[in-house]
Amino acid sequence: MTKKRKSPRRKSKAYPPPSPQAKSPQAQADRYGKRPMRWDLVVVFLVIAIGGSYMVILMRPKSEVPRYTYDVLREYPHDPTAFTQGLVYEDGFIWESTGRLGESSIRKTDLETGELLQKADLPDDRFGEGITLWNDQFIMLTWKAGTAYVYDREFNKVGEQRYSGQGWGITHDGKELIMSDGTARLRFFDPETFEETRRVRVREGRRSISQLNELEFVNGNIYANQWRTDFIYEIDPATGGVTAIIDLSGIWPTRQRPEDGLLNGIAFNPKSKKLMVTGKLCPKIFEIDLKLIEE
Repeated sequence: MTKKRKSPRRKSKAYPPPSPQAKSPQAQADRYGKRPMRWDLVVVFLVIAIGGSYMVILMRPKSEVPRYTYDVLREYPHDPTAFTQGLVYEDGFIWESTGRLGESSIRKTDLETGELLQKADLPDDRFGEGITLWNDQFIMLTWKAGTAYVYDREFNKVGEQRYSGQGWGITHDGKELIMSDGTARLRFFDPETFEETRRVRVREGRRSISQLNELEFVNGNIYANQWRTDFIYEIDPATGGVTAIIDLSGIWPTRQRPEDGLLNGIAFNPKSKKLMVTGKLCPKIFEIDLKLIEE
């Protein structure tokens, strides 16, 4: 008798297939060599971190230093090829120093017309920096040469002075010369011997203000351009504390500036009691009136 073969039992094709048994976190850790990401803890951590950051911002004391914006009262022509480093106004004339190797000069122009009236070039290996008028003579700094040139009003060189470090901006308070060197410090010098007498660190609260450039002494305070910004800082010469901030944003729109076009140059008109400002490669000098920003 022939035996019947049993048909092979077919496997069930139930759908959906049973889910695999979930592996425990320890099993996953054993398999991958690390614990799985706990996204719930990540979310909690982010919420705490972001909330804490907002609390720090909200609880941070606001600056008590007044801030000013401006109204442009008049615009005057300015040589757009002049890499302005220092600016002085007197009796309708602008006395200006310019920089760059091979292009540095001291010059006199008519404020109303922008006409160049007088000019003296520095040696090609000297990079000119700021100027100030002291006892009927102009003192002009150089960037890295450690030499200040002294000129009479006809731009005859009548002397030189040596100093350590870099030279950026220079002004005076009627007694001492005041010089910036690109750091947060201002240095004071005897105008006859050029010996340093003291220095102050410029601060807004606890924050040091560096990159100080062109300087002007106005009504007992030092005004300083900050390099690569549109800010002028008003500084107490006794302490170095910032007493006001002038925001010149928009006075020379960024889209209109050439490469290296930066605000630099502050002059004060003692008759009108107004500031005049310009920039490196700027086609205008702006006479401005300051307006307090109400917070």
